Formats: sequence, structure tokens, C-alpha cells
Amino acid sequence: MHKGRVEAFTDGVIAVIITIMVLELKAPHAPSLDALAELWPVFLSYVLSFVYVGIYWNNHHHMFSVIERVDGRVMWANLHLLFWLSLLPFTTAWISENHFAAVPTAVYGAVLLLAAIAWQPLKYALIACNGGPDCVLAQAFGRDRKGKLSVVGYLVGIALTAVEPRIACLVYYAVALIWLLPDRRIEKVRTA
Repeated sequence: MHKGRVEAFTDGVIAVIITIMVLELKAPHAPSLDALAELWPVFLSYVLSFVYVGIYWNNHHHMFSVIERVDGRVMWANLHLLFWLSLLPFTTAWISENHFAAVPTAVYGAVLLLAAIAWQPLKYALIACNGGPDCVLAQAFGRDRKGKLSVVGYLVGIALTAVEPRIACLVYYAVALIWLLPDRRIEKVRTA
């Protein structure tokens, strides 16, 4: 099977996810900076979710740039990842509407965690379909410390919602920051 359809479908779903999230940004009714300032939870949650969707889109693109083919396992693993990412608009709206209350913030973290977990079957399905442990993708990921650190970060963030949800959000931001730094693993292996 050709990988182009999976890439195009994923791009479309991600575009819809971002569109739904941005539609939650409602203009204030009053023409003042005070009215705009009241929307800070909505804006901060949107920025965080936008960054996460961008990170997944970017890394998805990098993974697919070094593989040749896909199979049924890859397609289902990709849908599994997209399912969890499609819940981001809902959880983003929920935490912003409730000003980062404990339960919505924990559920937001759970969605981030489940998306990170769903990334793993996609990665392994792509590796299996494209030559196994000797393929470029397997070499690029290696032990995948960033992926494992992310899962730990989400678990810590979810646990922190019981203490202080805003600290949990800082943990979610910190995990995003480690992924915002360009991930050169695939480029290094491709040029080697």
C-alpha cells in the first residue's frame, strides 16, 4: 500500500482538530482589554493544545518521510493515534471553561498520555512493515528516551492535578517544550 493516503488522511484530520479548537476562541463581548484578559484560560489551553497537535503532525511527517510502505496494522495504529488526538478539542474546551480545575486538567493529561501511548503501536507497526529492527526508523528511535520521558511527565502531571492543577499544566508545557526542540534523530540516521 502507498503511504500517501495515510499521510493525506492524517493531515486532514489534524487540520479539522485545529479548526475545531480555534472555533472555541470566542471574541469578548466588551471592547476592552479587561474583557480580553478574562479569556486567558481559553487562550493558554488553546496554545498548549495547538503546540501538541503541531508536535504530533511534525513527528508524524518525519516518521513517514523515511518509510516506503504501510499495511493494515499501520492504518489501524494511525487511526488509534488520531482518535486520541481528536479528543483534544473537547478537553481543551473543558479545561479552559473551568479555569484549569482538577478533573478537567487530569482528563486533559490522560488524553495526552493516551496519545503518547498510541504513538508506540504506530511506530512499531511502521518499523515492522518497513524492514524491522534494521530499518532507518528503528535506528532513529533507538531507545526513545524522549518518548518514555513524556509518558512519565504526563503521569506526574495527572497526579499533580490532585494537589494543584496549574502545576500539572506546567508539567504538560514542560513535556511539550522537550518536543519543541528539533528532534534530529531521523535526519541523523538518514544522512549517516
